[in-house]
Amino acid sequence: MTSITRRAVGPLALGAAVAGLEACAPRIAADPQPKSRQFPPGFQWGVATAAFQTEGALDVDGRGPSIWDVFCRGGAHILDRSTPAIATDSYHRYGEDVALIAGAGLKAYRFSIAWSRVQPNGAGAVNDKGLDFYKRLVDAQLEAGLTPYATLFHWDLPLVLQEFGGWRNRDTAAWFADYAAIVGEKLGDRLKTFITLNEAAVHTVIGHVVGVHAPGLTGAANIGPVTHHQNLAQGLAIQALRAGVKDVKVGATLALQPSRPNGAAWEVWNAPVAKSFGALWNGAYLDPLLKGTYPKPMLGYLKDVLKDGDLKTTRQPVDFLGVNYYAPTYLGLDLMSESHIAPGKPPKGAELDAFGRQIDPSGLGEVLAWLRSDYGNPRVIITENGCSDPIKVGAPAIQNDQFRIAYIRRHLETVKAAMEAGSPVDGYFVWSIIDNWEWDSGFASKFGLVSQAGPGGARTPKASYGWFKALAESGLLPTA
Repeated sequence: MTSITRRAVGPLALGAAVAGLEACAPRIAADPQPKSRQFPPGFQWGVATAAFQTEGALDVDGRGPSIWDVFCRGGAHILDRSTPAIATDSYHRYGEDVALIAGAGLKAYRFSIAWSRVQPNGAGAVNDKGLDFYKRLVDAQLEAGLTPYATLFHWDLPLVLQEFGGWRNRDTAAWFADYAAIVGEKLGDRLKTFITLNEAAVHTVIGHVVGVHAPGLTGAANIGPVTHHQNLAQGLAIQALRAGVKDVKVGATLALQPSRPNGAAWEVWNAPVAKSFGALWNGAYLDPLLKGTYPKPMLGYLKDVLKDGDLKTTRQPVDFLGVNYYAPTYLGLDLMSESHIAPGKPPKGAELDAFGRQIDPSGLGEVLAWLRSDYGNPRVIITENGCSDPIKVGAPAIQNDQFRIAYIRRHLETVKAAMEAGSPVDGYFVWSIIDNWEWDSGFASKFGLVSQAGPGGARTPKASYGWFKALAESGLLPTA
């Protein structure tokens, strides 16, 4: 069975590869190196999670079902056939979660709010018990000295809205804005930092074109409406939050990655394919938000979707841009396929992670350089970066995870070098604090700084937890 997860995205590509532990080890070629290894005071060190991957309690306190409740039912789409019914049990153990984060010397926690806990049907009636949970979660963070970063949508669309067409339906954009306004009204007295959408490109391509994520749809016809309606929803939600929350800070988190031509340099026909796909993957979300335009390769998909005035709505000021980075992707020309796009492979001899993707911190530097040169150099937070254990069903977590420490260190070297080149990067969030339920990989993929003995089981900090704690407390990145 092929496995594609949110962090295994090498778009359209993407089969999983079970790699050895050496997959995350340092390579011989030099990574970008900063002049100074000292991060500035006030740099935010944090961790990131998502509601459906951590909360459990899927049928508790009035929560409505989401598209993922249906997609994972029966386990056919999940590598280890596991269920997220308990996950890390964070709905009940959020106090322990917060204590682990604060205990690591971290100052920020990026979590997501489950839309169907707040509005079980996605629109209309509000579930006060669901809102009360998020009030308790935010209050616990504030008491521990953490800054809460709340993501409003992390792929768990309320099931009722999917029955009305989901993101293919323009009305979903307006419903999302209503939901954002409700969250702002009910939590804005204590919650001041919001992220609108998480990785809209992944949700579009992997959920609506390839069909390996919920809602499990396929077909290129979905690209235009799903992309544009998410962008439109984001613009409307930003407007709603700014209108309703005093002193609010709003950002958007994108999965950004270089799109590189497959094969040797003389295979010149692959370069236009990679460039076009990069426009659809990166530019189709960056451009509407920061420029009020769409890249040319996207326009054909939008012919019956884009309306007058929409791009004024999608272009909104943001206080920061969240960048999620894991790997570059490689693509080539395939005249026999409908899309003419063929998934490529990393260069021969490249180091690979647990999903068979190239480990390349320079790709993150490339992303930050685009933002400097092409997008007005917005303030940035690295809202996700991290490394999984080798993927193996039933395998225990690796406690002495030196490979993860090396991975994080190398990417932070690139971040610091980019800051020295002029990128205003304000923080770095590791994915994730605890080994959680990793979408279609279930519990077979482990990204945490802390292990867990089965769903809801005992938590044990790994070596990376102590290493990251020392870094967060000193701000000084070790050389090894």
